[in-house]
Amino acid sequence: MSDNQDFSSLIDTLECRFKKNMHRHEELQWQEIRSKLDANREKLLILHNMEETGGEPDVVGLDEETSTYLFYDCSTESPKGRRSICYDRAAQHGRKKYPPKSNAEVMAAELGVELLNEKEYRYLQQLNPVDTKTSSWIKTPAEIRDLGGALFGDYRYGAVFIYHNGADSYYGARGFRGCLKL
Repeated sequence: MSDNQDFSSLIDTLECRFKKNMHRHEELQWQEIRSKLDANREKLLILHNMEETGGEPDVVGLDEETSTYLFYDCSTESPKGRRSICYDRAAQHGRKKYPPKSNAEVMAAELGVELLNEKEYRYLQQLNPVDTKTSSWIKTPAEIRDLGGALFGDYRYGAVFIYHNGADSYYGARGFRGCLKL
């Protein structure tokens, strides 16, 4: 995508999603968000890439301390273009047999987003249940990762579950969700 890319279609999609899902951002006004989007083409490119990989990004809040809008991947299931990956580069390179094509940390960095942490993931689940058939890697504390593990979450039986797995594991139904701050 070039610097001259027209983001009008993306902005229309984001506005439509914003209006359709007001329960995610009841106190926020689209025009204020639109003004920030218009002033920041780099963030529009990131949102475009989130959309292209199946994330369906939407505004889920405003960080009052930094005056930044928070966009999370709000797709019903883990974004389709980001699945079948392990947790991080060390896990990917440590897997000698059948290594995955990529990993969540590298893909998140390439997209320009941060992995959701447990608190953010649980907050997203309060807005509407996601990952009812899939699961998503979440930011894993160093003390768990140092022991070879990584965390992921999903929604089953009317509850949010946070689990652990070896960081080198990967499944066709596990991806990751990201956060973009605007």
